[in-house]
Amino acid sequence: MKSFWKRGLLMAVLGMAALSAQAQNWRMASKMPADSPEGKVFQKFADLAKEYSRGKLTVQVYPSEQLGKEAAVLEQMQLGTIHIYVESAFFMQRWVPDIKWIAASFLFDDREHWARFMASPLVKGWFNKVEKDAGILTLGNVTDVVRGPYRVLVSKKPINSADDLRGLKLRMYPDQLATAVWTNLGVETRLLGWTEAYEGIKNGIVESVTSPVALVESMAFYEVAPYVVRTNEFWQEIAFMTNARAFKALPKELQAALLRAHKDAGTYSAQLMQSTADESMKRLAGKGVKVSALDTAPIIRKTLEYYNAENKAGRIPAGFFDAVAASKKK
Repeated sequence: MKSFWKRGLLMAVLGMAALSAQAQNWRMASKMPADSPEGKVFQKFADLAKEYSRGKLTVQVYPSEQLGKEAAVLEQMQLGTIHIYVESAFFMQRWVPDIKWIAASFLFDDREHWARFMASPLVKGWFNKVEKDAGILTLGNVTDVVRGPYRVLVSKKPINSADDLRGLKLRMYPDQLATAVWTNLGVETRLLGWTEAYEGIKNGIVESVTSPVALVESMAFYEVAPYVVRTNEFWQEIAFMTNARAFKALPKELQAALLRAHKDAGTYSAQLMQSTADESMKRLAGKGVKVSALDTAPIIRKTLEYYNAENKAGRIPAGFFDAVAASKKK
């Protein structure tokens, strides 16, 4: 009996080892087209994951919302039928509402200020709560993969000052904070999916859309809205939101391969987003698109008034402004 038990244990161990040695096939969902700058970053990550794992882990990228809209994908990721969802981490507010404040508009001095805030104990605590409550973690340093590299407003009509925002019909995503900030500036918001924004502008449902600058051309927004104005609304990352159980079940070597692929994809993204933005704006200007920058000082002042009112009403997370202040360059 003892010998039988030992043989059974050995077979179980060998079976687990064989399972770990099997090729892993992961599904990664994205909103972005495969040929967009972000789509290229996601494919780079997938290629690197396969290379660094020596073929033991394959990541299949599903672009353009092929696996469903955001809410459905987040549910599938939580269930483990989708392994990675590449989008801004602020969508994790689904589980921890305070996370929406990582994308607070017109608040941070620059990207470096925001990145230091993202590394603060306050924000790390929010992400740890998501992992505990929802079983979702973010690969590596959440700010490594760059989106943007800055934000613009793409509009059917010129926006030369804060006054021109009043009454502007703006495509908005499902986020109460961003909606409140723009509404406070006199904008009329309309909820539309990202992939529906082009048709929304074309058909007059909205007049404008906010966008990372590097995506304006690939999404063809300029065709229906020929005014592009830089706003630096907020700074962005692309979080590689991952099913925590699936990640932790991987052998250590495959975990390391994913983390290394993420880090290197981040380096690639920083270079690609900046060069794409520079080259894209030159091309669009050559096509007659009006490219400019907006004086955001009046917008910042008005938005701070809104934040202060919210803070007095007790609707700002405890410690938020302290973390923002502590993250400023000294």
